[in-house]
Amino acid sequence: MTSAGARDLPGSAGARDIRDNAVSARDKGTLSGITRAQAPTHEAPAPAKSAKAKPKRVALIGANGHGRSHRRKLQELSEANRLEVAAYCDVAEVDEPGEVPVYRDHQAMLAETRPDVVIICTPPHTHLPIALDCVRAGADLLLEKPPMLALADHETLQAALDETGQVCQVGFQALGSAGLTRVREAIASGALGEIIGISAFGAWQRDDAYWSRSPWAGKRTIDGALANPFAHATMQCLALLPQPIRIASIEVERYRARPIEVDDTATLRVRPVDGPPVVVAVTLCAEGFLPGSVLVQGTAGEAELEYPTDRLRLSTPDWETTGRADLLLNLLDDRDSLIAPLAVTAAFTAVLEHIHAAPTPIALDPARLVERHAGPARQVVIPGIDQLVRTAARRLALFSEISDLPTERP
Repeated sequence: MTSAGARDLPGSAGARDIRDNAVSARDKGTLSGITRAQAPTHEAPAPAKSAKAKPKRVALIGANGHGRSHRRKLQELSEANRLEVAAYCDVAEVDEPGEVPVYRDHQAMLAETRPDVVIICTPPHTHLPIALDCVRAGADLLLEKPPMLALADHETLQAALDETGQVCQVGFQALGSAGLTRVREAIASGALGEIIGISAFGAWQRDDAYWSRSPWAGKRTIDGALANPFAHATMQCLALLPQPIRIASIEVERYRARPIEVDDTATLRVRPVDGPPVVVAVTLCAEGFLPGSVLVQGTAGEAELEYPTDRLRLSTPDWETTGRADLLLNLLDDRDSLIAPLAVTAAFTAVLEHIHAAPTPIALDPARLVERHAGPARQVVIPGIDQLVRTAARRLALFSEISDLPTERP
């Protein structure tokens, strides 16, 4: 386990916060971002508000891999006359670009196409230089998570936004959840009583093919269960803390069931100066499947938000499906009130920086694990892990405080 004492976040002298990060008025936004009336946005996009309004020109850097999902969304919004696709850019060949211009060099793309908005969907360690080039070329950003790998980089980009007047929306889609807004309202109204803790848990399965999906997969400072697939869980928990966030300490325990450099199973505990502790307990070596939930425990009730699906239950066993505001549409339509501006993600970057500075993950004993399937579809299972992540989240505990994982013996 590693831990860190109180630290400042970018923005002000002394105890700093994640909101007042020398942020321009139009990049502040609020973490709530949407109201229930705005919520159900899994529908087809509405046509442009005015036939005379010229759609904004949007470019995509990183058009392969996960970028393909952005291409599908851009095509859908283009057909609805909500935007114009200006260009795709990728260092590799882009398949089936249609009539959209394709570039290998993002600087050439910026100079020749002059987009209003750029989506950056490249490996995290490339985000800063690309983002700086984009904002200096006069483009707003939709920046995939994690936005930055270090607080110093976070500050550098924020300074460039302040200087240029551009804005940056970070791709934490779960912050657009109407369910998250409902949970925040329940906390603020006192409906849940005094908040004892905020936690998240999830149990997914990722096979060998996943860990070889790209040159950076499984590499230190870039990948890992906490840093990548479960980043949304951590960010949602942080979003529910009293604002501004000041971090008193961070503790992390990381494990690996494969010969990788990062964690596939981990617990994280953040203690803020003000507010309850946050615990995240996750694995990519699941027996079954737990989609991922944020749990808020109070003295008068509790809330559970299943963040991938936006299903919510508030002090009741009954689930209801809420909705989610789209981050790209929010950026296009209301850049002065962003749902997930860069400023509100500083606490996540602080957590990520601590994870990257922690010792390498502890190896689990292969003899005490279970293997399923073969070849690229091979899965590694940690027996009992599904219940363990649930228990850790409920007890606000690290794994070592409630159970012994099957680590390799010296």
